[in-house]
Amino acid sequence: MAHSSSSTSESLEPLVSVTQHNIALLFSNYLMSQNIESAVQVEDQKFVIFCQSDKYEIAREIFDDFINNPHDEKYQQAAWSSGETANIVNHGPSFISTFKQQFLAHAGLVTLSVFILCWLVYLGSILGWQRNIFNEIHFFTALTPAQFFDNPFRLLGPVFFHFSLLHIAFNSMWWWQLGGSIEQVMGKVELIQLFLLSAILSNVGQFLVSGPNFGGLSGVVYGVVGYVWWAGWLAPEKGLTLSKPIVGFLLFWLLLGFVDVLPVNMANTAHLLGLISGCFLAWLRFGNQAKRSLN
Repeated sequence: MAHSSSSTSESLEPLVSVTQHNIALLFSNYLMSQNIESAVQVEDQKFVIFCQSDKYEIAREIFDDFINNPHDEKYQQAAWSSGETANIVNHGPSFISTFKQQFLAHAGLVTLSVFILCWLVYLGSILGWQRNIFNEIHFFTALTPAQFFDNPFRLLGPVFFHFSLLHIAFNSMWWWQLGGSIEQVMGKVELIQLFLLSAILSNVGQFLVSGPNFGGLSGVVYGVVGYVWWAGWLAPEKGLTLSKPIVGFLLFWLLLGFVDVLPVNMANTAHLLGLISGCFLAWLRFGNQAKRSLN
C-alpha cells in the first residue's frame, strides 16, 4: 500500500513530485500493483513519489502513460485492490479565481480605482439613489469660479455616472483594457494625466453644447483609445496597439452619434474631445521620438 512517511527505504529513489496528494497515492498504488515498490513523501508542500531503484526506468515510462490519462479505470482498480482509494480531485485554480487573477494583473491602481468608483456609483443608482447621486456629482450649472470652489469635484463627477448597465459595461470594459495597458507600459502618472485631461476637456465641451445633464466615462474611453491608437503609430516599440478594425469601429460609432441615427442620446462632443485629447497627449509623448527615428 502507498504510504506517507518522513523517511524512505534506501532501496527507493525519488521518481517525480506532484501537487495533489490523491494523484500521488493513486500512482503509487498502481506501481505497487505492478510489483514495483513505492512510497509517497511530503516535501516542501509537494508530494514526492518514490519508486524501487532498480525499476526506475520502467516506473518512469508508467508515469508518462499515467499522467496522460489518470482517469483510466485500471488506476482506480489498483487502488481498490490495495485497499486504498483515491478520487482524482482538481485542485487547480477555478475559473473565477483565474479570472480574478488575470483581471487584477492587467489593471493597476489607477485603472482599478476609476473602475471601482464607476461601479459603486452605478450600484448606488440602481439601489434607489440615482437622483440624489446625480444631483451631487453632475457638472456645474454655470462655469463660474464660485461654483468651482464650492464643489470642484463636479469638474470630473459626470464621468463616474452611468445611465444603464450596457452603458457602464461598455465603458468600464474599454477603460480596464486600454487604461490597464497604458498604466502597465507608461506608468500611473501618465494614466492620471490622460484621465484628467480627457475627463475635463470632454466634460467642459459637452456642457457648453448641451448643459449639465450628461454622464459617463465615454469621453475618457475615447481618450485612452486615441492615446493607444497614436502610440501604436508613433512608437510601436511600446507595444500599445489597437487593430485597424477596432479603431474603425469606434470612429464609425462616433460618426453615427453625430448624424443622430442611434436610438440613444450620445454625448458626441465629449467623445470627440476625449479622442482629440488622447491623440494630443500621445503626440506630445512620442511625436519627437517618431521624428528622430525618421531622420
